[in-house]
Amino acid sequence: MKITNNFNLPSVVVSALTQDDYTKGKSNRSVTQLIDSPQVAVLARENADKIQKDAVDFLWSRFGTSVHNMFEKAVESEDKVISEQRMYAEVSGWTISGAVDLQEITPDGRIVSDYKVTSVWSVIYSKQEWHNQLNLYAWLIRKSQDVAVKQLRIIAIIRDWQRRRASEDSTYPQSPIKMILIPLWSDAEQDAYVAKRVELHQEAEFKRITGEELEGCTDAEKWKKEDQFAVMKKGRKRAVRVLSSHEDADDFIEAISVEPEKHHVDVRKGEPTRCIQNWCSVNEWCPQYAREKSA
Repeated sequence: MKITNNFNLPSVVVSALTQDDYTKGKSNRSVTQLIDSPQVAVLARENADKIQKDAVDFLWSRFGTSVHNMFEKAVESEDKVISEQRMYAEVSGWTISGAVDLQEITPDGRIVSDYKVTSVWSVIYSKQEWHNQLNLYAWLIRKSQDVAVKQLRIIAIIRDWQRRRASEDSTYPQSPIKMILIPLWSDAEQDAYVAKRVELHQEAEFKRITGEELEGCTDAEKWKKEDQFAVMKKGRKRAVRVLSSHEDADDFIEAISVEPEKHHVDVRKGEPTRCIQNWCSVNEWCPQYAREKSA
């Protein structure tokens, strides 16, 4: 990876931001790679020396690392807790690895926690990837240590939390640190999910070797927003109503009692946020993104 300094930060700041001691160990995929797009994993491996990131892009990940280090140091004197343990398990000829932030040992199973430095939006809507990640950690613990997990949770540190919003809105997180319980899947559900994810990643690697086209990222992996259907009126710039389906928009126009013929539906395509806003480090080598941009 090539590091740039587009904002002329002092060298000591650049050094602090770009230090990275992460390793997935001797494994084919880490947990975070396995739950992500197979296409992204393949393109990232192939273009590792070409990927370019600016020093400021590391700010929040480094902040997250600092928070992890703070909590890790705090639990050194605690009994019956395990911090930052990396584990490995085999499935379909591949080794999967993952480091669990915190495991609390209880008589009837482990309580698994993952620290997240994140946004209010992510806390309110609880990302699906959190469910996938923590259940994969539970699978790793079960497979590598033959230990049951009884509870999964996110310890969210909300970087954009506002005290005033909390006092005015009871649905807003009431503290800058929030505990979020994640549903624990059954063993069979975990096994099926891992098997399917490994199959998808192995198929991507095989297709690359044989010269076949890679399966594209899903809408969820592209962080694609939903399409919207705006009811527009002739002579008016702003939408009369924005709806979630073309059918609902058509029904709305039919229900208009005055001059329905002057209304039409404007389809607003949801953009793939991860691709367009450059949250994907390999979008410049992605054939799927190139096709969608041309279209």
